[in-house]
Amino acid sequence: MRKYETIFILQPELGEDEIKNICAKVQEVISSYNGECLRLDDWGVRKLAYPIRKFARGRYYYLRFDGGSEMIAELERRLRLNEKVLRYQSVNITGEPEKAVEKKAPVAEAEAVEAVEETTETVEAANE
Repeated sequence: MRKYETIFILQPELGEDEIKNICAKVQEVISSYNGECLRLDDWGVRKLAYPIRKFARGRYYYLRFDGGSEMIAELERRLRLNEKVLRYQSVNITGEPEKAVEKKAPVAEAEAVEAVEETTETVEAANE
């Protein structure tokens, strides 16, 4: 199973019952595909960077879970069909990209140092 994060934005004026209903449907999709919901956080109402469907604000939710690709497809389909969901985004967080970036950084630094040394040598040769 892979680990995923999904952030979805709901309309800001929804009542508590409607919000609980949407969250229950999301968790139902995860459990029906044998996934495991690890975390569901309410980040509150925040100002959007730009208006979405004439809403200047939105209620943000953070969801972290384990599951398969079929589950992601179904979850995103249901979020897309729900008119109360303004936006959503799912990200696979199974790998650890920080380690990969750290390994590449010394190579990039070494290449940059070599390029500077070559440039310095050519400038010195041109000045002679």
